[in-house]
Amino acid sequence: MKLPTPVPENELKTTALETIRKAKFPVMATVDNGQPRARPVSPVRTDGFTIYIASMRASAKTAELEACPRTELCYLSEDHDQVRITGPCLLVTDAAVRQSIWDSNPLLRAYLGSIDNPEFILYVVQPERVRFMREWALDYQEVPLT
Repeated sequence: MKLPTPVPENELKTTALETIRKAKFPVMATVDNGQPRARPVSPVRTDGFTIYIASMRASAKTAELEACPRTELCYLSEDHDQVRITGPCLLVTDAAVRQSIWDSNPLLRAYLGSIDNPEFILYVVQPERVRFMREWALDYQEVPLT
């Protein structure tokens, strides 16, 4: 079996962003008292490699991120290309950002009713490291963040 050719460095960021666009729903890894936990999440905004995720105050994910804000998102496209985004997952308190995301997301509005609903939690994953891998390449390429 021949391994895939690495993506040329000047195309890597664009290729990784396209993989995110195609995959849509990443798996988020957190830690629960030393036990890794993984679950699919539905981002409410994607700005390059900065990913916004809504949650509920009562969810296990919220408790896990309060205890340890480090996370990794893994996007997997239909053709099995991967993008992994590693960094802290921080609470968004900026009212303008929260309002903008609220206004652009009918599902949030339908489910939660009001932006002031105390169950509404908004997180941002701030990328510190982004890696890309073609299916079966068996090696990640570091994606430039700038």
